Amino acid sequence: MAGNLYVIAAPSGAGKTTLVRLLLEHEPELRLSVSWTTRAPRPGEENGREYHFVTVDTFQAMISRQEFLEWAEVHGNYYGTSRKWIAECLAQGSDVLLEIDWQGAQQVRVFFPEAVGVFILPPSMQDLQQRLTGRGTDACEVIERRLAAAQAEMRHVGEFDYVIVNDRLEQALDDLCAVVRASRLSLPAQRARHAELFDRLV
Repeated sequence: MAGNLYVIAAPSGAGKTTLVRLLLEHEPELRLSVSWTTRAPRPGEENGREYHFVTVDTFQAMISRQEFLEWAEVHGNYYGTSRKWIAECLAQGSDVLLEIDWQGAQQVRVFFPEAVGVFILPPSMQDLQQRLTGRGTDACEVIERRLAAAQAEMRHVGEFDYVIVNDRLEQALDDLCAVVRASRLSLPAQRARHAELFDRLV
């Protein structure tokens, strides 16, 4: 694998989407995988940009054709990552970013054990609740379900390589950028990217 695969997960409301957006602005060579989902678009979202929005029947047909690197049912909706697109990008030497949940991260590690896993934590449950409420997009019962799910999701933090506490956005972004840049300098990554140089010098 010539490119690096980054897997970023977090409970809903921890700020993962904002951090990923800012990371892509700072590291424009990173390619974000656009997931497929059966959930309805939120205001301002566009098909093919935030997600590929499809019906449940279409998604299940894609599962049967084994088109997903990983897929999961989250909060009553399906989410999945294109296996072919990821493999092609990595083979071309592109660094790819996956913004998925812990279940998806487990599936990705089966096929790409060298993937760099990053988990984003909120500074507290109170802060998480305030963020979810402040969105103004979900009903109270939905927020309660997300908070309960968040506690279960955070128990999987030990399965990831790096943990970032998103207390101050600027610091969390710096930490995330540091993870990306450091992983690019690892021996396996450098050996893959500069194979001819290693042959000549080492």
